[in-house]
Amino acid sequence: MKLFNSFNKIVLVVEYDGRNYYGFQWQPKLPTIQAELERAIRRLTGESSRVIAASRTDTGVHALGQVVSFRTKSALSPQTLVKALNYYLPRDIAVKGACEVDMDFNVRRDAMSREYDYYILNSSTRSPLFEGFAYFVPKKLNIRVMNKACKFLEGEQDFASFATALGKLRSTVRTVYDAGVAKEGDLVTYHMTGNSFLPHQVRNTVGLLIRVGLDKVGLEEFQQIMEAKRLGLAGPTAPAYGLCLTKVNYPGNLELAI
Repeated sequence: MKLFNSFNKIVLVVEYDGRNYYGFQWQPKLPTIQAELERAIRRLTGESSRVIAASRTDTGVHALGQVVSFRTKSALSPQTLVKALNYYLPRDIAVKGACEVDMDFNVRRDAMSREYDYYILNSSTRSPLFEGFAYFVPKKLNIRVMNKACKFLEGEQDFASFATALGKLRSTVRTVYDAGVAKEGDLVTYHMTGNSFLPHQVRNTVGLLIRVGLDKVGLEEFQQIMEAKRLGLAGPTAPAYGLCLTKVNYPGNLELAI
């Protein structure tokens, strides 16, 4: 039985266009996704609640399935929270679903894997509709050889060469469950699923894969860059606006109200 006025923990699935924000994490005097979510919660409930994210996306990166949590004394239902928070949020951020979870649930530590997509417009002409959401590469990419390179990425490995900075991280070993490139029309999508990722790991991977697809780097050199385990060796870093956090996976399905 819950005590009167006790806290509940709420999980939200959030979609956003990251172009107008300096990443997810709060920064003083700069617009961030976290700041907007916390502002909306405060306007709705009157509470100053800290929002925790499953993955701290960088400046300009988008999300289709970011997962966040916060604590509240509010008795509003998950369905009501979705509608009410969307009323207070700016148009480039939307809550897609909500549910109540146990207080010991941790959106970051309990996540089994995170899925990212990177979009490349591989066309001879630019596209106004894809502007800001796909990286324009006019020269034809060799998708087959890019997928061969992707096989080197899978499994538990040291990805130091694919990180540009480590901060407080002690280990550069990560597990990539799957990586691959697909093309539909002029849109090339690189998909990557891993337990977690190093700073700029996905974007540096894309930068190197594009060089492979343009026949500027061979498969042997790609493997050598991986095995060198030297910070910042891969790249160049692909632009942030082509990257999207698509899904965060947990051991059990989140029973979301929408």
